[in-house]
Amino acid sequence: MTDIKLKHYTENIHYEMEQTVRLMKKLQLQMFQKLGFDISLDEYAALDIVSINAGICQRDLAKLLLKDRANTGRILDSLEEKGLVTRFIDTKNNRLVKKMGITEKGYRKLNEITKKIEVHISSFAGNFSHDDVEKMHEMLKKFRGHLEDVVEMNI
Repeated sequence: MTDIKLKHYTENIHYEMEQTVRLMKKLQLQMFQKLGFDISLDEYAALDIVSINAGICQRDLAKLLLKDRANTGRILDSLEEKGLVTRFIDTKNNRLVKKMGITEKGYRKLNEITKKIEVHISSFAGNFSHDDVEKMHEMLKKFRGHLEDVVEMNI
């Protein structure tokens, strides 16, 4: 009989990734508060996604944000009230669908915030080289792609 050494949950890659994500989220929230932005981190993420996916529908945006449609709707309502996105009706598969686009004001806001946080984001990497960060990024994208294939998402 062979002895199989079981790893504790806290010694598992999933634990490390979860803790890293939690810390990154806290760090980003603190950065947004410190810099005094008038939009939330979730609104910034939505604005960025809409900027590169013109005409995206709420359901697809929710999938990219990993939020439910109701929460995504609240984020969009806030962005629309601030004049940063606009929503319009279009058809998809012969059905009426609400889609959205970013306004000029939205592009200005996105660029303003992105420029201010670039310095802070680059400092998150600590002592890792640019190549190490790029390799980690590619590995995480590959890992997430695998998870997307096996995780059931009901959005």
